[in-house]
Amino acid sequence: GGAVMCHVRIAASPDAILGTRIGDGEADAVIACDAVVADGVEARTKMRPGHTRVAVNSAVTPTAEFTARRDFVMPGAALERDLTALVGEARATFVPATRLATALLGDAIATNPFLLGYAYQRGLVPVSAHAIERAIELNGASIDANKQAFLWGRRAAHDPARVEQALASADVVPIEHARPRTVDELVERRSAMLADYQDATYAERYRKLVERVRQAERPLGGTRLTEAVARNYAKLLAYKVEFEVARLYSQPEFRQGLTAAFEGDYALRFHFAPPLLARRDPATRRPRKIAFRGWMGTALIGLAKLRFLRGTALDPFGRTAERRAERQLIADYEATLEALLGGLNADTHSIAVEIAALPDEIRGFGPVKAEAIAKAKAREAELLARLRAPTARAA
Repeated sequence: GGAVMCHVRIAASPDAILGTRIGDGEADAVIACDAVVADGVEARTKMRPGHTRVAVNSAVTPTAEFTARRDFVMPGAALERDLTALVGEARATFVPATRLATALLGDAIATNPFLLGYAYQRGLVPVSAHAIERAIELNGASIDANKQAFLWGRRAAHDPARVEQALASADVVPIEHARPRTVDELVERRSAMLADYQDATYAERYRKLVERVRQAERPLGGTRLTEAVARNYAKLLAYKVEFEVARLYSQPEFRQGLTAAFEGDYALRFHFAPPLLARRDPATRRPRKIAFRGWMGTALIGLAKLRFLRGTALDPFGRTAERRAERQLIADYEATLEALLGGLNADTHSIAVEIAALPDEIRGFGPVKAEAIAKAKAREAELLARLRAPTARAA
């Protein structure tokens, strides 16, 4: 539920420990399982330049700000620079503990004992490895797993190249997740996605427009406009509606992922904000999510099968302002491209590419998306005015 700070004092006898908490500037070592917390005021005040040594998990955990700001960028590099500047380059070490622990031991919960092993091997913990392992045994929770995590952390500090080599076979990116290398590959991927999203006819609609743009751009050389349309037209066509959410949750891969990540007796909760049921938060005016129990999983399977209703008169979700706006975006984009292709030449090409890429700025849901649409439309109007200006002056 928030940051956890542990103050640990180690001495030869209890009489040598005069206080339980670490005073400002008194920390000899900081083991930071969360870099965001380590760079916070409370942790920083415990560090002293030229004295404190830090071992930091370089994986940054998203904060609540990530959900409120669609353009939020994780501050990983900035955090590392801040901590290094505070204690000195020679006294700060960073390790992707979450990634390594998860890949090596199958669970991100192993991150903390992994980082403890890393810090121990770097000389930050002045007790024996035997004592630490005995403490793990006395704690009695996941003894073997915690011992393995501690050992792998030591190995990562001693020979990081060997540890990375051990992960080589686990780090292969599935081909369907790799970034497309050509426009043809991009179009194939997006077409397949749209066929799953709706049907083959929907995918063919996408292909035809992208091909028209390709033919119009060919005399100018390059594929910038075609690629922009291939990415952004697909994005507009595949707007995330209730049917699509249901389809994604109904995929076998979702259940397989749950089985791989969790074990034992667990329960599912689905947090949704149905347009007809969700109340608005009086402070933010945004819909509040409602928690649904596991039965919702069965309901989603049935809803996914009704996606052929999307956009038709029988679409139960299609009359909301957000759904109408999303369908209008598709129609507007198609009309705008028709106009751009009619006057496409070397002088208008760059502006056309920028206009075609504007949907990339439209993200989020509800009020967040509405605000993004307004900004994108305003920018589009500016760019279209620039295209028309020479014609207006000539007249």
